[in-house]
Amino acid sequence: MKRTILLISLVILVLGGMAIGRALTVGTSADFPPFEYVEDGEFVGFDMDLIRAIADVAGLEIEIVDMSFDSLIPALAAGQLDIVIAGMTITEDRQRAVSFSDPYWTADQSVVVREDSEENLTVLFGNKRIGVQTGTTGDLWVEENLLNTGILTGRLVRYDTFVMAMTDLANRNIDAIVLDSPVAERFAAQRPVRIVGIIVTGENYGIAVRRGNQELVDTINEALRTLEDTGKIGELVEKHFQ
Repeated sequence: MKRTILLISLVILVLGGMAIGRALTVGTSADFPPFEYVEDGEFVGFDMDLIRAIADVAGLEIEIVDMSFDSLIPALAAGQLDIVIAGMTITEDRQRAVSFSDPYWTADQSVVVREDSEENLTVLFGNKRIGVQTGTTGDLWVEENLLNTGILTGRLVRYDTFVMAMTDLANRNIDAIVLDSPVAERFAAQRPVRIVGIIVTGENYGIAVRRGNQELVDTINEALRTLEDTGKIGELVEKHFQ
């Protein structure tokens, strides 16, 4: 009986650790070009190439799944995901729920309006309609710094994806969008929108795992260092941002 219990315990330990013998499920929110988006039915972008490179270096099997951004951390905490990479800013609130890798990207927030709009940065003031993606740092920044302070007296409109926000902007249902600068630059290059201001927030993106899974954090960090030392991350930056 004791030997049987010991064997069961060992199996549980193996399954609860690095998930040896199965693919790790990687969650993303694939509406965030050039970090993650869908092209010809495939997940592509800087983050997608980065996590695949990490998996190659670390000898991990991964499977990528798409879901809304605000569902990623709850899914990770519930054990539905093993890893999240989604242009996710490392914040104190998120660190209380998950563990993060070392930062791999730094970004600010941009204010985007329609190309034919006469608005400028003052679009954030007064009776305006500002769009954000639910649960993002742009969402939190607008709520805390504009809505709660009374600077924005109009509406904060939340969307599941930035694509939906861009569609509403084009249809004149909102006046502006606040989103991460690299993504804003990509949208401005491809759609009839323009950037009218930068909000300097100095955010660091990290790769999230379930809180306390230090083994997986260490594995990801070691792979990130290897990719940096070999120049692979530089190659990915050139590929997606030049």
